[in-house]
Amino acid sequence: MATPIKLQRLTPACAATYRGLMLEAYALQPQAFTSSVAERSALPLSWWQARLQITETAGEAVFGAWDGEVLAGVVGLAFESREKTRHKATLFGLYVRAPYRQRGLGRQLLCSAWNFLGSRPEVKVVQLTVTTGNSAAQSLYQQFGFVAFGTEPMAVAVAGAYVSKVHMWCSVESSSPIRHGGG
Repeated sequence: MATPIKLQRLTPACAATYRGLMLEAYALQPQAFTSSVAERSALPLSWWQARLQITETAGEAVFGAWDGEVLAGVVGLAFESREKTRHKATLFGLYVRAPYRQRGLGRQLLCSAWNFLGSRPEVKVVQLTVTTGNSAAQSLYQQFGFVAFGTEPMAVAVAGAYVSKVHMWCSVESSSPIRHGGG
């Protein structure tokens, strides 16, 4: 019998595993991420540990889907700290390893992130970018209530070409993971 997938917020102890997964994501899906393998692999492990700090006022929170000891997928939230933008968060780094796709893990990870927003009542809006043409990801985000508000041409340079990004936003109050089959 297969081990059930365990969803949890990642801690600094998960930094090396998280780093490995994200370096895989940047290598296999370079058009989907603004960061590159070269850029992120040069960062010390302490950078990855800092991203996973768990404090009441942490600037980021990253959630993982575990299949036993295997980190199958992740998603993160980054919180604005400036006074006039504290009501906004950015969803980043959604990635599910190929063997785990088409199992609803992306949806489950989004639900974990959405549920976490309950601990951040000041957050009213979540924003993200998705690569133009990534219809599966864009459809998933739309199911959560995200709406496109513009396309940034030439947003990311990848292998001598440019990729555009669709900017999307969602009101936290108008969306609920329960409505979307999670939580």
